[in-house]
Formats: sequence, structure tokens, C-alpha cells
Amino acid sequence: MSDIKSLHISISGLVQGVGYRAWMARTASASGLSGWVRNRYSGEVEAVICGPSSAIDLMIDAAKMGPRGARVDELLILSEATPLDGDFRILDSC
Repeated sequence: MSDIKSLHISISGLVQGVGYRAWMARTASASGLSGWVRNRYSGEVEAVICGPSSAIDLMIDAAKMGPRGARVDELLILSEATPLDGDFRILDSC
């Protein structure tokens, strides 16, 4: 299980109102990752992504670009997170 990673991340820029959460949920699910994504009232997108290290690394690289129409100014890895199982979900904003 040492190949499994779980990270709490924050993405800032033009990442709300451009389909970023839906894109991230589709991309993470297609990569076999679990976790969640949500908008923050402060304007960032926040996520926890869990899965194999190689898939997490690819997801981080993809998240730095985002979907068409997004502009990612910064992606911060806030901390390691408690691993989650199950589907990747979109949570309500907070």
C-alpha cells in the first residue's frame, strides 16, 4: 500500500464558473482515483485526491492546466489527507 497517496490541494485562478469541478471529477474517476472536489466561497477550488502515486502525479499535472476556459494561477498541496475509498464526488461549496 506504500504506492497509495492521498493529498489535499487548493487550486486558484479562474477556476469557478468554467466547469472545473465537473472536469476534475471526470478526470479523476477515469484515472481510478477517489476523493472529492468543491468550490470555496473565497474563489478557489479545493480537492482531496486519493489513489496510486503515479495516477496522483498525473492528476496534479492535469489539474495545473484544468479544462478549456480555466486559468490556473496556482496549485498548492496543502497536506496529506486521510485516504478515501469509493467514487470521486463533487461536494457542495463551502
